[in-house]
Amino acid sequence: MRFRFENNVLDGDLRELTCEGTVVPLQPQVFDLLLYLVTQRARVVSKGDLISQIWNDRIVSDSALNSRINAARKALGDDGATQRLIKTIPRKGFRFVGEVREEVAASPARTEAKPAPPRAADRPAIAVLAFENMSGDPAQDYFGDGISEDILTALSRQRWFMVIARNSSFTYKGRAVHIRQIAEELGVRYIVEGSVRKANNRVRITAQLNDAVSGSHLWAERYDRELVDVFAVQDEITNAIAAAIEPQIHAAENFRSHRKPPASLDAWDLLMRALSHYWRVTRQDHEAAKALLARAIAIDPNYGQALSLLAVNDMFGVHLGWVELAAVAPAAEAAALKAVRCDHEDSWAHAALGSVCFSTRRLTDALSEFEQALALNPNFSLAQGYYALALSYAGRSNDSFEAAQKAIRLSPRDPSLAIYHGIAAYARFTERRYGEAIALAREAIRHRGDLTGAYRVLAVSAGMTGDGALADMALGELRRTQPGISLHWIATQLPWADERDRDHYLEGFRRAGLR
Repeated sequence: MRFRFENNVLDGDLRELTCEGTVVPLQPQVFDLLLYLVTQRARVVSKGDLISQIWNDRIVSDSALNSRINAARKALGDDGATQRLIKTIPRKGFRFVGEVREEVAASPARTEAKPAPPRAADRPAIAVLAFENMSGDPAQDYFGDGISEDILTALSRQRWFMVIARNSSFTYKGRAVHIRQIAEELGVRYIVEGSVRKANNRVRITAQLNDAVSGSHLWAERYDRELVDVFAVQDEITNAIAAAIEPQIHAAENFRSHRKPPASLDAWDLLMRALSHYWRVTRQDHEAAKALLARAIAIDPNYGQALSLLAVNDMFGVHLGWVELAAVAPAAEAAALKAVRCDHEDSWAHAALGSVCFSTRRLTDALSEFEQALALNPNFSLAQGYYALALSYAGRSNDSFEAAQKAIRLSPRDPSLAIYHGIAAYARFTERRYGEAIALAREAIRHRGDLTGAYRVLAVSAGMTGDGALADMALGELRRTQPGISLHWIATQLPWADERDRDHYLEGFRRAGLR
């Protein structure tokens, strides 16, 4: 359905707002809010209605809600004083009061311009087999089936993969069939299988990821747990397995892409190569990832994952001082918004948009986008880590530390593990817990010896504790990884919500000897 009011057209199918034929950029959540207000214009919409419909009943601050209302008004040329189209009803809620004409959805010619959904051919396919019950008690089958189904559901949230439905993959339960035959019959390359053994009040769960074409085991893990709470154990292990599998498949796909001649690379191959460079977190790899993503997008302009990674890569480059914000922010935001339009249920797209909002000092919007990414995929450790970073700059240090710890727990083999330790270190620094900040920064550096953010935290924490030797070492390494570091860059480029946090950080650098 399309809705016309004044000079605007709000198209629910195309997820697009136009004014006199020109597309008005809107963040996805703002679009959802505006569409909801327009469709419910016959009544006053309460704050509770909005939280339920737009935020899926998550806790939302008044400032976050007002930010979205103000953004919707601004897109329509309205404001809080005039309230020409979106009216605030004191102590009741909001109502769209403009005169609206409803029309049938866009014409076929217009529909052709809609970005294509992700193609199944772009993504590797994976099947999750029913976990084998090793307990000798058929009554325990439910537990293994529950683990398998939960893993299947969790992997389905990761839009990089095509996950075979339960009705197909569970047909092999109790049958001795070689995984290569299963792969051929289901049309998949990767297979997850495992077993469950319960004895008294303990459970042992094993899981492994197989490349069925090559016959190799890509990843395997064993989990031993007390069964104090069956469902809590099931959730914990499901999350751990799902979070571990994604980077393993990416690594395998990257290896496969490097075995192809350059002339035969398609968009997926280019994306996998770019992802491997992105995870290395160096200036040279940042530039290599950007070039590969540009090639992937040239092949497929509506490639949501490539658009998302391009925006994330650019914004992380800004945060580490490798590129200027003004030079990349407009294109990064356009890429992130397009990624959301391609697939508004892709958690990577929302994480990309959140990273743009973070770097451009829209912290409330950034937190909301990261929360949306995590609502779509609770096992998305990268979004969890970036959410922690945004929380710290928003002044919510304790929440930031907890979010960073969750990212570490989610994916202990994650390529970005060093970054999560660095974020946790910064959270502790903001709380004046300098000893813990130093220990966490050292842990980040142990994982990655060239991590700019960790050396920053190490330098400021050493500065505040008066450890001159440690401060000198940290500053030396920081200048190696970020040659342009200066007090001016810090004061102007990092997006603190509270000037006191910025001043605290600057004081740490001054004491460390940075000028």
